[in-house]
Amino acid sequence: MVGVKSRRATRLVSIGGIALGGDAPIVVQSMTNTDTADVGATVTQVAALARAGSELVRVTVNTAEAAAAVPRIRDRLAAMGLAVPLVGDFHFNGHRLLTQHPACAEALAKLRINPGNVGHGRKRDEQFATLIAFAVKYNKPVRIGVNWGSLDSELLGRMMDDNAKLSQPEDATVVMRKALVASALESAAQAHELGLGNDKVILSCKVSGVQDLIAVYRDLSARCDYPLHLGLTEAGMGSKGIVASTAAMAVLLQEGIGDTIRVSLTPEPNGDRTREVVVAQEILQTMGLRSFTPLVIACPGCGRTTSTFFQELAEGIQSYLRAQMPHWRERHPGVEEMRVAVMGCVVNGPGESKHANIGISLPGSGENPVAPVYVDGVKTVTLKGANIAAEFQALVEHYVLKNYGVGERKNSSAAKVNEL
Repeated sequence: MVGVKSRRATRLVSIGGIALGGDAPIVVQSMTNTDTADVGATVTQVAALARAGSELVRVTVNTAEAAAAVPRIRDRLAAMGLAVPLVGDFHFNGHRLLTQHPACAEALAKLRINPGNVGHGRKRDEQFATLIAFAVKYNKPVRIGVNWGSLDSELLGRMMDDNAKLSQPEDATVVMRKALVASALESAAQAHELGLGNDKVILSCKVSGVQDLIAVYRDLSARCDYPLHLGLTEAGMGSKGIVASTAAMAVLLQEGIGDTIRVSLTPEPNGDRTREVVVAQEILQTMGLRSFTPLVIACPGCGRTTSTFFQELAEGIQSYLRAQMPHWRERHPGVEEMRVAVMGCVVNGPGESKHANIGISLPGSGENPVAPVYVDGVKTVTLKGANIAAEFQALVEHYVLKNYGVGERKNSSAAKVNEL
C-alpha cells in the first residue's frame, strides 16, 4: 500500500487453512470470554465473532471440562457451516489437560503457550516439552505468547542480575523489554529442538504500554523471521482501549510489523464482544492494509447542520452495510472496497459525494429540503421528503447489485497456503 513499508519476509505458517506471514493478508483474531465448558454459550459467541469477521478465535482451555468441550464446540460449529479455526489458550496446566484429553489438541487449529506460565525450573522444561509433543503429534502450529504480566521470573531475574553488574546498567524497563524478546526467542528455539517445525511457530510479546509495545516489537521483528501476533494487552475499556490499541499498532503496522492482530478491549457489562473485531478491521482498513466492509464518509456537523437527520442517516447506512456484509462478502466480491458518503450540507457535501462511489448531500439549516445523490461522480437523482433514508438505502443496494458481480469469493489466505 502507498506509504506503508514493504513487509519483511517471514516464515509462512498455516493455521486451519489461513496463511500467516510473507505477503499473506494481516489476519484479525479475537477471543471468547465464555466458560469454554459451556458448549452452547461458546459456540454462540464464536459464531458471532466469526460472522463479525474474526478469522481466528481463541478459547480458554483451563479445566478438564473445557478441554473435553473443545471437540464438541468444533463439531457444532462445523454443523453450522463455520470453519473458523479455533486456538486453545493454555496456562499452568495445559500439559496435563492435553494428556487427559488428546482430542482437544486434535480439534484445535493452533495452541497458544505462555512460557511464563508453563512451570518453573525442571518442571517447566518437562511441561513445555509435553505441550510441544502434542503440537508435533497433531501437526499444529504454536503461538509462543509472552506477556509482561507473567514473564518468566527466572529469566528476568538472571537478566536483571547481569544488568546490575554492568558499569552503566540500563533502566529496568529496558531490561524487561529485552527479557520479553529473549523469552520468546529462547522458547521458540527450544520448541524446534523438541521437533516442532520451522513453519509451526508464531511469536508475540504483549505489554499494556504503547511505547513499550512499539519498542518490544521493533526489537523482536529485527531479530527473527517468525510471523508475529500483535496486540496491546489489557488495552482497557471504551475509547481509551480503542485509542491505545490504535496508537500502538498503527505505528508498527506502518513499519510492516505484524501478521495477526487483536484489539483486547474490556467490554462493558453485557457488552458486545464483537466490538473488538470491528475495531481491528477498522484499524487495518483505514490504514489501507485490508478491506472488510464499505466505508462511510460522514461530516462531523457544524452550525449549518442543526438537523440530526444526516447523523441518523449516516448511522443507519453504516449499520446496514455491516449487517449486509456476511451475505455480500461471498456474493459480491469487492464490495468491501466501496465508499459511501453521507454529508450534512452544501459546503463539502457535493464534493465528498462525488469522490465516493455513491454519496448523498443532505440539506443543512435554512436550505431547501432536498438531497442530491451522486453515483461515481455524477449527480443522478434528487431525493425529497420523509423517505430519503429508505430511498438512499435502496440506491446503495442497487449500486452493489449492479457493480459487484455475483460470485464466490476466493480466500486469498487459504490460496496462499497451497504454496506451502
